[in-house]
Amino acid sequence: MRPFILTGYIKKALTCAEYDKLEDGTFAGRIPPCPGVIAFSRTLRGCEKELRSTLEDWVLLGLKLGHPLPIIGEYDLNKKVAHEPMAAM
Repeated sequence: MRPFILTGYIKKALTCAEYDKLEDGTFAGRIPPCPGVIAFSRTLRGCEKELRSTLEDWVLLGLKLGHPLPIIGEYDLNKKVAHEPMAAM
């Protein structure tokens, strides 16, 4: 069974995450296919959580504003969904 598309997109995007330990001992994370998705934290675990939250907000805002989002793996959030009238159901 295929996972929910938004959940799958988030999970797949997070597999592209790159993390760096900075000179001050803190961590920075980014997801290169998703411009502007970056997070910082004192710990790697905290950075992972912040990056996930930032990605989720970035995706939802992009969808709301109609921005094209990168296709990640088999997940394309840019496809328009055709809705049928309720009377047809």
